[in-house]
Amino acid sequence: MTFEEKLALSLAIMEKKKMWRSHYAPPLYRLLWKCGVHIPPPPFAPFWLNVTFFGVTFGLTWTLIMTLTVWRASPIIMPVLLSHALFAGLIFGLSMALFHSWRRAANRLPAWNKLTARQGRGEGA
Repeated sequence: MTFEEKLALSLAIMEKKKMWRSHYAPPLYRLLWKCGVHIPPPPFAPFWLNVTFFGVTFGLTWTLIMTLTVWRASPIIMPVLLSHALFAGLIFGLSMALFHSWRRAANRLPAWNKLTARQGRGEGA
């Protein structure tokens, strides 16, 4: 199966299970998919990928916002800034990866690499 077929199948499975669209197809993921980035939906992604993706995006965004608003008025040392960004990203990334692992288990979703057309017809999973 191509990535696009797997993506359509996985989205259909999650919609059929009445999962929230904001959980299985967040806006940033939809933008990445339209740009041709092949990343599985969060509940189908491996734990390490969710930790990395959510941790990096949150860490960068949080650091930028904090730098422009709170830390702008006070001098901050670069190693301190980087350690705060790393810690915030790691905590958020782990939290989101655990959440999506739990959603995958609760909805009995198959692994991304074991996704087949049979599951879309209700024969698998």
